[in-house]
Amino acid sequence: MQSFVRPTPMTDRLYEYVLSVSLREPPALRALREETAKLPDAEWQIAPEQGPFLALLVQLAGAKNCLEVGTFTGYSAAWVSGALPADGKLVCCEINETFASVARKHWAAAGVADKIELRMGAALETLKTLPAGHFDYAFIDADKANYDAYYEKCLQLSRPGGLIAIDNTLWDGRVADPSVTDVDTRAIRALNQKLFADARVSLSFLPFADGLTLARKL
Repeated sequence: MQSFVRPTPMTDRLYEYVLSVSLREPPALRALREETAKLPDAEWQIAPEQGPFLALLVQLAGAKNCLEVGTFTGYSAAWVSGALPADGKLVCCEINETFASVARKHWAAAGVADKIELRMGAALETLKTLPAGHFDYAFIDADKANYDAYYEKCLQLSRPGGLIAIDNTLWDGRVADPSVTDVDTRAIRALNQKLFADARVSLSFLPFADGLTLARKL
């Protein structure tokens, strides 16, 4: 039996090479990513290689009804909505109008605005208004203290067989350091442990970007 070998961290050069042969980024999405990079909170954006991966998941699932909890400037939403069929719809939850205005501009430039329904306000309040069992795919990337609540709502809103993707589940490695006990780290650590034991879903934890957990509702 082969033992597990930890992957070698990528050098900057190797990472740039990986992007050069994998990231088929449309110009409008590149423009969105570059504008976001100038913001003080730029690190909140998903890694560029996550965009096509999320889009591929949506395509493989044949998803039409999608949900995003925490949209920021709209990069992940642009990838996912671009992968949807003509009658597909992505409901996005965002609370910050400054970020939303950036998203709207670039969604229009990318030609995906008609597939996105942006709901402004506290995500938990928005989620209460959505129909149970309706969504094929949900992506959670919002305030970490509420991750468990977002997960439970997305599980309720997903159809059987629906996929929930949860970002930042490695949290820069802080989840593996028991001396780190801030609210956000404890919330992600607790959700990781909960997901591992949750018989309601099938599970895959990907050590990809800052950690991406996939949970398929059974």
